Amino acid sequence: MNQVPVGLVFPGQGTQKRAMGAPWRDTSSWAIAEEVSAVTGEDLPELLLDTSDEHLRRTDLAQLSVFTVALMAHAEAVRDGVIDGPVAGCAGHSLGEYAALVASGVLTVGRAAALVAVRGRAMREAAGAREGTMGVVVAAPLGEVEALAGEMRASGADVWVANVNAPGQTVVSGSPDAIGEVADRAPSIGGKMLRLAVGGAFHSPYMAPAAEALGRSLRDTVFAPAAVPVVTNVDAEAHAGEADWPALCIRQLTSPVLWERSVRTLTGPLGCGRLVELGPGRTLAGLIRRIDPGVETVSVNKPLAAPARSAGER
Repeated sequence: MNQVPVGLVFPGQGTQKRAMGAPWRDTSSWAIAEEVSAVTGEDLPELLLDTSDEHLRRTDLAQLSVFTVALMAHAEAVRDGVIDGPVAGCAGHSLGEYAALVASGVLTVGRAAALVAVRGRAMREAAGAREGTMGVVVAAPLGEVEALAGEMRASGADVWVANVNAPGQTVVSGSPDAIGEVADRAPSIGGKMLRLAVGGAFHSPYMAPAAEALGRSLRDTVFAPAAVPVVTNVDAEAHAGEADWPALCIRQLTSPVLWERSVRTLTGPLGCGRLVELGPGRTLAGLIRRIDPGVETVSVNKPLAAPARSAGER
């Protein structure tokens, strides 16, 4: 019997919550938390078990926490046989791309953890140096959001499209005043904007200092050829074997996350008929249902239990 090709997808910052490591504490994958702690100097068991939601909103801590849970979910899913079929591709949403690079064999856990720590600190510092924020525009077509942002930039406002998550869901990033103006003008393009509780204007030119800092660490990192193609945020293309990972990771900080196109690459050219979300929450499963309702999705956010399947199950 032919098995359906599987795609692995990993969530990003924003999915963190208090005690999200508790389901994994008694599994063999908990050793990953100890390894990440040793590499980064942060107390991951403390972050994953006892840290408040408010403290976890700190960018660098949120990123390390979500990354670690994603890796534990992947390790347990492999061990439990949840990934039932040949893996044809991996992708991660923003931060999640680093977990995808581990799953594909490009990075070891230690090397990826070190980069995530540098990335999180650099993004936090960049956000502290230049105040910014983000908002999600819902219902409006992508082209209209892009046109509005372009019109505002032509008038001197700092606003850019940051994430293209799904049809009718586009995240914008920029100065607080510009994001406020987008909220005011969103109804004119058939949408409305919801503000996001984030600490900076991520995936925009405001993150250029963070990209420079991360670049220094990336140049000293050893990358292996990808055993499984990784669909990257910046171009939504599948990269197999050798790739210029430092350049792709640097660009990611100041470029939009092309998540909708990335999912279509997984389900189209790579032929994935089943997408397995690995990490906290079910955010990506919800987006995938809007992008491709026909693909089966499975969310693995706890071990040794029947995985949650989407309405697209078959």
